[in-house]
Amino acid sequence: MKKNNGFTLIEVLISMLILSVGLLGLAALQMTSLRQNLSAYHRTQATQLAYDIADRMRVNIDEAKLGSNSVYVKKTSSSANKKTSCTTVASVCSPAQMAEQDLYEWYDRLGAVLPNGLGIIESIGTIDKRLFTIKVSWNDKNKTKDEFKISDIATFEVSFKL
Repeated sequence: MKKNNGFTLIEVLISMLILSVGLLGLAALQMTSLRQNLSAYHRTQATQLAYDIADRMRVNIDEAKLGSNSVYVKKTSSSANKKTSCTTVASVCSPAQMAEQDLYEWYDRLGAVLPNGLGIIESIGTIDKRLFTIKVSWNDKNKTKDEFKISDIATFEVSFKL
């Protein structure tokens, strides 16, 4: 009788197939992990940016208390201009100028940190009980402007009272 020693070619091919399917599964798992990690990073940045502008509004309370007439609510990303007179400690600027500088820096960071990052500040209520809502949205799927759909947009929202 003849003894069978070692692997046959079919056994080697089957083991290579099983190994390659396993490696493809690991690669898919790694890609999913990276995608979720990036999404979590963007959400963290959006949270920090929303709380950043909320803190700036609390510091500049005289301007923020104007509510819907406040620069914080009226200015958009395209209309907020840099106020060089408000960038140093020794400078003197009005609450409205400081608010515009705050918004300029905030919108600049939104665009730099988040893909297609947008921010909106809304105000409701009376002078005594003013409620502000800050909404930050961005393209969570990392697609170009021409490719992404409404379902690709992620949003973070925070409200606070002054």
